[in-house]
Amino acid sequence: MKINCLIIDDEPLAINIIESYIKEFSNMEIVNVYNNPIEALPDIENKDIDVIFLDINMPRMSGLEFLRNLKTYPLIVITTAYKEHAIESYELDVLDYLVKPIPFSRFLKSVNKITNRLIVEKGDSKVSNFNQEPHIFLKIDKKLVKIFLKDILYIESLKDYIKLYTLTGNHIAHKSLSSIIEELPSENFIRVHKSYAIAIDKVKSVEGNLIEIDAKSIPMGRNYIYHAKERIFNNNKNSSNS
Repeated sequence: MKINCLIIDDEPLAINIIESYIKEFSNMEIVNVYNNPIEALPDIENKDIDVIFLDINMPRMSGLEFLRNLKTYPLIVITTAYKEHAIESYELDVLDYLVKPIPFSRFLKSVNKITNRLIVEKGDSKVSNFNQEPHIFLKIDKKLVKIFLKDILYIESLKDYIKLYTLTGNHIAHKSLSSIIEELPSENFIRVHKSYAIAIDKVKSVEGNLIEIDAKSIPMGRNYIYHAKERIFNNNKNSSNS
């Protein structure tokens, strides 16, 4: 099953950009495009819409006014040229807030959020419809590469890049460690050092300030060690009790 998307925006250029970005992902489908939110109501009420890419400043009714008048709505990603509405938007429980012009790298981060949220909210039925396990996309050598979360071992920061170590191979992407951590589920991944993040379930042993994963010794930083050990040891207890 595809992730069904609506675009509600009154700027043709912005619509074209978002459409071109969505078409990069084989598991996303544009159901419809509207220039004002009122016209989109029948689709929202009668169709299985997963996410709306919603502009704020539009004629007749703003995107935020539109949300306030809906009893329920799918995932919302705000797309706007104005930064000042961010706090107000998050009070309406929007998933993400994208400021135009939207770079593809930022849109990619949002898609990863959408995918992970849908998997959590919809449970096994949605996962089976996707016919795939939880994953993220990384832009590597001009290609979007699907990385399954269960395969990730640890991540190393290389200044403006990260190196992702997985069970199936390693990948280098132009991305910060802080950015990739935001996209990964916090119950499974933690930062243990300014230069390293790990998959908690891949830890083989802990000795002093060193974590062993896949024969690699990964240091825990002074500011991370207490929280990291607590998460690792609690995870082991939870696994043994399940």
